[in-house]
Amino acid sequence: TNIEGFDLLDAMLARIQNELFDLGADLCVPDTGQTLDYEPLRILPNQCERLEQEIDLLNQELSPLRSFVLPGGHPAAAFLHVSRTVCRRAERLIVELKSREGEHVNDAALAYVNRLSDFLFVASRWVNAKTTGDILWVPGKTR
Repeated sequence: TNIEGFDLLDAMLARIQNELFDLGADLCVPDTGQTLDYEPLRILPNQCERLEQEIDLLNQELSPLRSFVLPGGHPAAAFLHVSRTVCRRAERLIVELKSREGEHVNDAALAYVNRLSDFLFVASRWVNAKTTGDILWVPGKTR
């Protein structure tokens, strides 16, 4: 289904996929203060800021949340929900890595993963807003 605005979201997601490789490179070569023979790739604060701007852009079209959202709806939204879950798991692992003595994690890399999970949530709501609508939690519905 060609949903209005999907090209915009596709471009955002393509850029994010590339940035996730940058994130992997950042985590693989932590800044230990040693001089290297090359310039290591780092996630930069402006990458987090761009995610924030895109969250705001997508959020402009959404109504405020009044209930928890269940992960479902349009297939693209469901995949975005799965991606958000994987991203949160990665964030917890990066936080654990950062807490270990002798390990170094770029603060911007950790912030990026945090903002990315929020982006993926908003993107899933945005897709559902243009298609099926969010699937909302109804307390006690199945009793």
